[in-house]
Amino acid sequence: MTLSKKVNRRSFLRTTGAAAIAFPMINMGAYKAFASSEKKYSSKAVDIVNTTQVVDMLSIMAPFGPMMLSAFSEKPKQSDSLEVTEEQVQRLLASGIDVFHPAVGLGADEAAGFVGRMNAYAAQYPEYFQRIDSVADFDTLKKGKRIGYIIGIQNSDHFREVDDVNQYYYMGQRVSQLTYNSRNLIGTGSTDRSDGGLSDFGVAVVERMNELGMAVDVSHCGDRTTLDAFEISKKPVLITHSNVRTLAAGHVRCKPDEAIKAMGKAGSVMGITGVRNFLSPTDPTTIENVLDHVDYVAKLVGIEHVGIGSDMDLDGYDDIPEPAYSALKAGYKSTYAFRDKIDAEGFDHPTRMFDLTEGLIKRGYSDSDIRLVLGQNFKRVLGDIWTA
Repeated sequence: MTLSKKVNRRSFLRTTGAAAIAFPMINMGAYKAFASSEKKYSSKAVDIVNTTQVVDMLSIMAPFGPMMLSAFSEKPKQSDSLEVTEEQVQRLLASGIDVFHPAVGLGADEAAGFVGRMNAYAAQYPEYFQRIDSVADFDTLKKGKRIGYIIGIQNSDHFREVDDVNQYYYMGQRVSQLTYNSRNLIGTGSTDRSDGGLSDFGVAVVERMNELGMAVDVSHCGDRTTLDAFEISKKPVLITHSNVRTLAAGHVRCKPDEAIKAMGKAGSVMGITGVRNFLSPTDPTTIENVLDHVDYVAKLVGIEHVGIGSDMDLDGYDDIPEPAYSALKAGYKSTYAFRDKIDAEGFDHPTRMFDLTEGLIKRGYSDSDIRLVLGQNFKRVLGDIWTA
């Protein structure tokens, strides 16, 4: 599918501008999320989303399509792969998400430039964007008017010395994933053949992150490195975006029950992703599978430890055109077990938080528990971590 054909998803706001959330369909007892969308939600789901600060602890603000094209195309349509345009700003504002964590996996040489580019969002659009440095910054946000973003990186290769943690903290970074999928000086990633746990240097990095109030993230870490981080850290360790291994046929990027229990014991939160191969080994894979993972973690350690880390931009991955789409898949080891599609059906569009809320309502969750999942859990644990 080419970018020019995505009228239903990437282009629908072009005709409406800053479309308001919750256009009423009085006679039908339902609401449209966008003026030009045919998708309708119950008034209860719309009310919950619109009165909750929704946190997506892994969601890219720039669309993946242009990002991937800029990396693999000789003539990219968007030369700045992290650019957020005015049109994209309006789509972010209308998504129902109030706080984004747009972290990506980077090498050490790219980290400073990435953090600088993230800082530029608030400089470019100060009326729309707030860099989130502390929980107090949540109070500056307004649903559909102003959103926040947390600067994080899905690797810690840029911490070559322990004092580098200080440097990046004062540049604005508030979350750092210890490893990506492979081994580094700190520990081991989830797709490496063996996991020796945290190194001495890794222990020192975690301790310094604790001292400063930077969140430790173990989403892509191997099992031993994950458990070591929970053991060493004096503060809760985040799993911003991962799923339940038991439900995903043992997928290495998902977490075993032992790690989920350690997360719960630490008072932390695990964000559930919408990546198809992390949800189920077989198709169809839908938003119902996302809800299954929420159910599993809630039953194992409690609803207060479940959140959302979609691990995608507003539209998901499957709209990325070739050859970038195949190149993306080829960049990972075979253990990732990609299938024809990457996104879960029903969770691959800008209003997915409304769909998630609708699903949680149908599964019998109370309004208060749904609000915990949508954002209150992550806000609580970030408040516990972001203290020097």
